Amino acid sequence: MNVAVYVRVSTPRQTQTQTIEQQLDRLQEYHKTQGWPWQEEHIFRDDGYSGAKLRRPGLDRLREQVGRAMFDRVVLTAPDRLARNYVHQMLLIEEFERGGCQVEFVDRPMSHDPHDQLLLQIRGAVSEYERNLIAERMRRGRRQKYLAGGLLPWTRAPYGYRVDPAHPRDPAGVRLEATEAAIVAELFSNYLQEGKSLKAETQRLTSLGVASPAGRTRWNQATVRGILTNPVYTGTVYIGRSRPTEARGRHSALVPIGRGRGGHVQTSQEEWTAVTQVPAVITQEQFDLVQQKLAHNQQFARRNNTAYPYLLRAMVSCGMCRLGCIGRA
Repeated sequence: MNVAVYVRVSTPRQTQTQTIEQQLDRLQEYHKTQGWPWQEEHIFRDDGYSGAKLRRPGLDRLREQVGRAMFDRVVLTAPDRLARNYVHQMLLIEEFERGGCQVEFVDRPMSHDPHDQLLLQIRGAVSEYERNLIAERMRRGRRQKYLAGGLLPWTRAPYGYRVDPAHPRDPAGVRLEATEAAIVAELFSNYLQEGKSLKAETQRLTSLGVASPAGRTRWNQATVRGILTNPVYTGTVYIGRSRPTEARGRHSALVPIGRGRGGHVQTSQEEWTAVTQVPAVITQEQFDLVQQKLAHNQQFARRNNTAYPYLLRAMVSCGMCRLGCIGRA
């Protein structure tokens, strides 16, 4: 009998506390009691992947191999390791069974008895409720810390700033990096000059050999625009500047349908919430003037010209970088 093992934890912190190893120990003991061979190559694991989504590398590999009828049974510790959403659980269980593979939970053995199936539904609903409840409590807890000024909403400090390595989320440890701050100040000043554009500033920084925020020698317009639209350089840190959004189209013709990457849309300034103060690089007046110029230039940008319908829109991609191609004329 070919038996596959699937284990999962949701966060890197759980990975560090050996939660996956605990699952593996439990499953290995179960294998011994059943007399099944324990094979390392039949272990599928997802470290730090949420059970709310099906897009997980370990689960994808397991599904592919089950589809090729390589396993007779898949063993997990509990249903919520397979998925947090009951609908996802049923989808996966039915998919595995169609491939001739039985799903077995060690901590909560299930059968096709109607009572067991009802219990599985109830447990799936409770797992989904718990996940949403935990997520909401964490979101509200973070917001309270932001509003109290005790936590930075950064995962990485903006270009021109440094944080205390021992306390990277502490606002009191934020300081300016003199060289980068001077580049930011010059960028705002130059862009306000007559005839200057994002493209011109991008080319200027690249030609000067200035390292980009990512440490590369080449700058791109998105990076420059991100700096020019970041209000932190006025000395105020805000939350609520953007909100996540689903992908409205395919990122590339080479990306499978349904796996397009979503993004973030900028919110209006009225939705921003100030949480703390940091050293300023520019004045509020400079920032406002730059935003006005950016809005004006965007309105007349060539990419917003919809006079020409392109028949191959979102259908042509580069075979090297996999990005979508654009039409200019």
